[in-house]
Amino acid sequence: MEQRISFFTIGVRNLEKMKNFYNKVFDWSPIKDSDGIVFYKLNGFIFSLFPVEELAEDISIPNDGHGFKQVSLAINMDSEASVDALYSELVAKGAIAVKQPEKVFWGGYRGYLSDIENNYWELAYNPFLKMDAKGNVQGHP
Repeated sequence: MEQRISFFTIGVRNLEKMKNFYNKVFDWSPIKDSDGIVFYKLNGFIFSLFPVEELAEDISIPNDGHGFKQVSLAINMDSEASVDALYSELVAKGAIAVKQPEKVFWGGYRGYLSDIENNYWELAYNPFLKMDAKGNVQGHP
């Protein structure tokens, strides 16, 4: 199978609040905002918000999840200073500070924050990760 992701969808309890969070805090603009779903075009895939009840129904599973979702999303930056700046900017705009950026034992740098429904985002600098000028991952030595 080819290694790729086309969509990453998170089930949300309040679509309007979550859409406003990503529009205002992350400064993202949806490419679709209708029919009860919101799509954001990112670098090579779509990040989407979909009401959790409808997502569970679509998958044909019970909607009984709670607590840690065992998933985090990550945005890699080109320097430690870029991580610090984006972390501070997002928290000032309403993201929830979870773990302040810090050096990591393997040589990287990272911090965690969350959106208003506790979806965790890692902001990281990995000096070993190859990225292009647009921030797309090119590889890892």
